[in-house]
Amino acid sequence: MTHLGKALMLTVALGLGACTSADRFGPGAGGAGAGAGGLYGPGAGGDISQSALDPASPAYFQETIGDRVLFLVDQSSLTGEAQATLAQQAQWLQRNPEYTAIIEGHADEQGTREYNLALGERRANAARDYLVSQGVSAGRLRTVSYGKERPIEICSDEACYRQNRRAVTVVASGLTS
Repeated sequence: MTHLGKALMLTVALGLGACTSADRFGPGAGGAGAGAGGLYGPGAGGDISQSALDPASPAYFQETIGDRVLFLVDQSSLTGEAQATLAQQAQWLQRNPEYTAIIEGHADEQGTREYNLALGERRANAARDYLVSQGVSAGRLRTVSYGKERPIEICSDEACYRQNRRAVTVVASGLTS
């Protein structure tokens, strides 16, 4: 068989393989989220989008409530928008007492490592204090500062800096102090 014949046979085989049904292994077996079972706990069924529809799931918290608040340059005081997000987080945490949260404080790349670790700590504490003021038990909340060590955007531009000046509330089930 010539190289052209082999290439043609391979192309036909790949083309036919692409035409098979996504449900060939049973309902819900294929498509988006296949193989991702258990990512968000029991009952997620491998379909991440379904988990985000469950108001008691961490995916819902992250995608619908919002897991982060942003800060202004060199600030750890909460903006009105940040307070609104944290108020919704507090309501979710009160409705779901089986969850605890770690609040991560972050900073942009400007400044020294030490300065940004301290700023990240102040930001995490500001978010934690607001959640406590809204009725969340302080025993369910912990803080950690990453300073500028874990940026989500990397570039020397204000648009990137803005995304990195944040506090992120990470919820988990079954954590102990």
